[in-house]
Amino acid sequence: MTPGPVARPEGATHRSGATLARSNRRWFWLFVTPFLAGLLVFVYAPLLWSLCLSFFDARNTVTPNRFVGLGNYTYLLADRLFVDSMVTFIAFAVFIVPLTFACSLGLALLLQRITVLRAFFRSAFFLPTAVSYVIAAMVWRMTFFNGARFGLANTLLTSLGLEPINWLGGENSWYWLALVSLRLWLQVGFYMILFIAGLNQIDPQLYEAASLDGAGAWRRFWSITFPLLRPTSVAVSMLLLFNAFQAFDEFYNMLNTVGGYPPYARPPLVYLYLISFGGGLQDLGIGSAGTMILTLVILVFSFLQNRLLSIGADR
Repeated sequence: MTPGPVARPEGATHRSGATLARSNRRWFWLFVTPFLAGLLVFVYAPLLWSLCLSFFDARNTVTPNRFVGLGNYTYLLADRLFVDSMVTFIAFAVFIVPLTFACSLGLALLLQRITVLRAFFRSAFFLPTAVSYVIAAMVWRMTFFNGARFGLANTLLTSLGLEPINWLGGENSWYWLALVSLRLWLQVGFYMILFIAGLNQIDPQLYEAASLDGAGAWRRFWSITFPLLRPTSVAVSMLLLFNAFQAFDEFYNMLNTVGGYPPYARPPLVYLYLISFGGGLQDLGIGSAGTMILTLVILVFSFLQNRLLSIGADR
């Protein structure tokens, strides 16, 4: 006679489950602790220390010297160069965020439709994301938009019978073309991959049903694709906003002239870097106050964007 299964005591099963739960918690903290430690040491601790320094006079030192209260903040808000840098920064963010969003989404939709060499094109558009911003900025400056007649952009203009342009100098606005083209080349591929991941989550039967109802491509996009891409769109918009606020490398490496950085080439991070570490001033108190102001601006823009996109709204 074949013996039946041996019944385990209920208490033993309970203990086995508790042991498994404890083991899972230990593994969880083993993997999470290094990330939390890095976040605490390299993000939150410097942020809190910057908040502290912003209320003190801290020149040529990271140690607070004399308490000045809101003096550093009032100095910055009355500084025309800082206000101009904020205007430059906001203009750059307002322009580059929707443009990168639209280009990334358009590329994702295009690559979803093609069937030939799809993996090749995805890799080709994604590869620039691995390039350093510093290296890309120097290539853009020295090869494409250097202002010399033998630069790529001016060579094309000359071949068309037009005069060369000083792309990165002077008071003209041509430098925006160099900055925007560089940022697009570096970022579009990454956000394209995020949109492709979102598109792959949409049930193809929805498109088939819409086609049977006579909906065209544009109608299917606005009624099916765009609404179902809402979580991905929110994530991409937030990442683009944060990255625009952190614009530094392209401005710092492309727009540096013989006489220094002109006002139009100073977004907040470049301006605060020059105050904190350049020009012999090294005023970390004012630099920290500027960091807090910039953080507040980021929070305000993030809140407004969340409200605009209706995050968390019931649909």
